[in-house]
Amino acid sequence: MHRAIRIWRHRACRAVVLGAIAALIGPAIGESLLGPDGTAGPLGSRAEAQQRAETSVVIRGNRRIEPETILSYMQLPSDRAITAEDLNAAVRRLFDTGLFSDVRIVPGEDQIAVEVVENPSINRIAFEGNSRLSDEELEQTIQLRPRLPFTASAAEADAQRIIEVYRRIGRYGAEVEPVIIAREENRVDLVFEIVEGPVTPVRSIDFVGNERFSDRRLRRAIETRESGFFSFLLRGDIYDPDRLELDRELLRQFYLNRGYADFTVLSASAELTPDRSGFVITFTVSEGEQYRFGPLDVAVTARGLDAEEFRALLPGDLEGRIYDASRVEEIADELTDLAAQQGFAFVQVRPRARKDAEERTIAITFELIEGSRVFVERIEIEGNTQTLDRVIRREMRLVEGDAFDARKIRESVAAIRGLQYFSRVDIDTEPGSAEDRAVLKVRVQEQSTGSLSFGIGFASAVGPIGNIRLSERNFLGRGQVVNLQATASGDTQIYEFSFFEPRFLDRDLAVGSSVFYRQTDRSSESSLQIDTAGFRPQVSFPLSEDLRIQLFYEFLHDDVDVGPLASAALQPDDGSRFTSSVGYRLTYDQRNDPVEPTKGYLATFQQQIAGLGGESRYVRSTGSVKGWLGFLDDQVISSLEIEGGALVTFGKDSRIHERFLIGGDTFRGFQISGLGPRDLATGDALGGNYFLVSRLEVSFPLGLPEELGIFGGFFVDAGTLWSLDRTSFPGAMIDDGIDLRVAAGPVLFMDTPLGPLELSFGFPIVKQSFDRTELFRLSVGTRF
Repeated sequence: MHRAIRIWRHRACRAVVLGAIAALIGPAIGESLLGPDGTAGPLGSRAEAQQRAETSVVIRGNRRIEPETILSYMQLPSDRAITAEDLNAAVRRLFDTGLFSDVRIVPGEDQIAVEVVENPSINRIAFEGNSRLSDEELEQTIQLRPRLPFTASAAEADAQRIIEVYRRIGRYGAEVEPVIIAREENRVDLVFEIVEGPVTPVRSIDFVGNERFSDRRLRRAIETRESGFFSFLLRGDIYDPDRLELDRELLRQFYLNRGYADFTVLSASAELTPDRSGFVITFTVSEGEQYRFGPLDVAVTARGLDAEEFRALLPGDLEGRIYDASRVEEIADELTDLAAQQGFAFVQVRPRARKDAEERTIAITFELIEGSRVFVERIEIEGNTQTLDRVIRREMRLVEGDAFDARKIRESVAAIRGLQYFSRVDIDTEPGSAEDRAVLKVRVQEQSTGSLSFGIGFASAVGPIGNIRLSERNFLGRGQVVNLQATASGDTQIYEFSFFEPRFLDRDLAVGSSVFYRQTDRSSESSLQIDTAGFRPQVSFPLSEDLRIQLFYEFLHDDVDVGPLASAALQPDDGSRFTSSVGYRLTYDQRNDPVEPTKGYLATFQQQIAGLGGESRYVRSTGSVKGWLGFLDDQVISSLEIEGGALVTFGKDSRIHERFLIGGDTFRGFQISGLGPRDLATGDALGGNYFLVSRLEVSFPLGLPEELGIFGGFFVDAGTLWSLDRTSFPGAMIDDGIDLRVAAGPVLFMDTPLGPLELSFGFPIVKQSFDRTELFRLSVGTRF
């Protein structure tokens, strides 16, 4: 039966015992006992040691380590007499190796005996009680390994390392106890007994000294969040000490961007509650007075630059407005860009502020000075365990050998964050091998890049509608996108697989392809079924910094089975047809954020030309412009989109699957194909050759606790779908007029464990009697 031994933790107790042993044994044998703390007793006189100059050294007690190895560690002199100091230093060296738990020097008549007690070797290392962290993760944390010598101090250090890892995931109550189990042949099993404890959340975030902005508004400005009743369902925010410094900077930026140039964070503290169930974070701030912009000017000291050219970039309407530090930075970037365009890569723009406390204004002079010539020597990437280095490196706006440019470093951070592969991205600058060299350290923290999403809708005609989508945005760490999608409703099934390489050959050249199969079965109402199979390769690349073009080819095989009960307008569509088409898509992006924009706009235009082979002949064009604008410190976000399309055929009439069908997500309040041209005799939706739709949406907080993650909003969709190639068919009563439809309703947004949820209720305000409406639409997604 093996003995489990709790490791001797207290060095003070160990020193007392060793001292007692030395007191008992030392005088009896005239030796020095040197413990792990380096203390030594007397070892006889120097004369006695010198008399033993030719005395041999004998190693005793060693089992695994060769005597020659021990002697090499001791480093005793061979060219002179061995002194007491030599022996004490030799014992200290043996303890420093970590291989021995005890070393004693025993002098004799003709030899010196070195008696050692070897530390046991580690047979295996195990972890007990861990569930949140795997054994593999813990093994990467500790430094001890099987077959290495065991020491209590090393085991204690590894236990502390494990505790620190648990603290980083919010478990500040974690306890780790190293336990050894004796084995044969001086071996031990090392077991770390772990009590993980509960997550230690942030119970509350308080602010002291704030008068201009409420606690609630300031909580939205920082990254740390409070945990509440629904945290186990939502975010489950936990305390992270590394975020406190970031939060201090975020608060400073928040106030500076609103004119409070004297703002300071006096302190930021985190304290455990008395019951140790959570943290209370307190920020003590001093807001100061609000300032406005004073005069703006440019001062040029760099040779070869004309100050007037740079003054022309200064906005003339800022003076007298509330001071905004972010606007100052934007102007500095514009001036830096102009200098770079004129060939001055090392010019630095330094805004010099002059505060007038009485008038409460800040005058800014942008100084253009000749900067030191520093080049990027090396770029190092840390923290990416799955994503390949080249995926990150290709987003850098700088490469080795380039001139150091702080603006391009900021752009690199934004580009890497835009991948959405990482929860945190930092680029630090460190000195290089020379004064004019710098090393860039790119530090990232990876996050989940796969997603599983599904949507649920309800239509009065077809009942529930379901959608499921499985995607991976960073396939095998290569930055590739793989999507698998399936949609099922009362009459429609869609299956699609796509692969996308955003940086082919590590260039800003995106290539990809998709294969799909769609089936629309309307046999229950009009004996109409459409089966479509096809594939679509594509390539895209930038035409300018904000303008991008996508080129694609599409090959389709459509099989339309029209039953006798279907509209006469659909009867000509019966049969199979091949379609071969090419097209392009232009995208002009002026959003301030690609994920959650608060200002800017996105414009797209697409044309698809069919007729290069196949049987269809048409030009299909669509375009849209969507703009965003934030109000009340971006708590209220509004967006307005205008979208339109036109289908022009040549030689043959268009078929239903070639025409536009809107509704559902594209026009809320109406089901898919719920509005537009329709055969009133059969009720069949026929689609239209033209459409024009505008969509207005506003989102805002509801005043509920922030940890719920619930926001409200409303939408107004207005537009129409109209026109067919012809409307005269036997027995058909076709209405393809350009009739306006309007729908509006509330929207509820909520953060859930499955991802963002959106529930919209659509109420048609203007409609036609034959339109098909939809009561609500629910969509939700999750990440893995």
